[in-house]
Amino acid sequence: MNATVAQQKKTFDALKGELGFKNVMQAPKVAKIILSTGVGSIKDKKRLDFIEGRLATIAGQAPAKRGAKKSIANFKIRTGDAAGFQITLRGSRAASFLDKLIHIVFPRVKDFRGIKQTAIDEMGNISIGLREHTVFPETADEDARDVFGVSITIVTTAKSKKEAERFLRHIGLPLQENK
Repeated sequence: MNATVAQQKKTFDALKGELGFKNVMQAPKVAKIILSTGVGSIKDKKRLDFIEGRLATIAGQAPAKRGAKKSIANFKIRTGDAAGFQITLRGSRAASFLDKLIHIVFPRVKDFRGIKQTAIDEMGNISIGLREHTVFPETADEDARDVFGVSITIVTTAKSKKEAERFLRHIGLPLQENK
C-alpha cells in the first residue's frame, strides 16, 4: 500500500465518526504548501541572491521570482523588478516540510503558544507568518542583520473550516483552543 494511501486511510479512520465520512476519499489531505517572502524595494543584488539562496535551502527547491506588477516612483520600483520569491511544494516534499515545520520549527519560535484558529479560512486553508527565517535549522549559522520573514500557506482539500481544523489537529499542527 502506498504511503499516502495509508496516511489517507489513517486520517479517514480518525475523522469518520466526527465528520461523518463514508468513503476514504472524503478524508482531507494536504494538497500543497506555498512559501513566500517579499523583498520590498531592495536593489542590492547580493541581498536578493542571499534571500533566494536561503529560501531554496529551507524548502529544498529553487524559488520563483515574483516581479512588481506596476511601477511606483515613490518606492523606486519598476514593473518586473523582484518584489519577492515564492515556492510551491507538493507530494513528498510538502509532507517532509510539514513534518519539519511541526516538529522542529515551531518549538524554536520564541514565545510560541500555538496557531490561532482564525488563521484557517473558510475554504480549509491555513496561512502562517514567521517573522524570522532563522528558526529553520538550515539557517542557524547566519548574521542577525539579514533576517527576513516567511509566509507559509498550507492548502488542504477540506471542504469547510471545521473539517480543516479537525484535520490540521489530527496531523499535529499546534492550534490554540477557542477561548
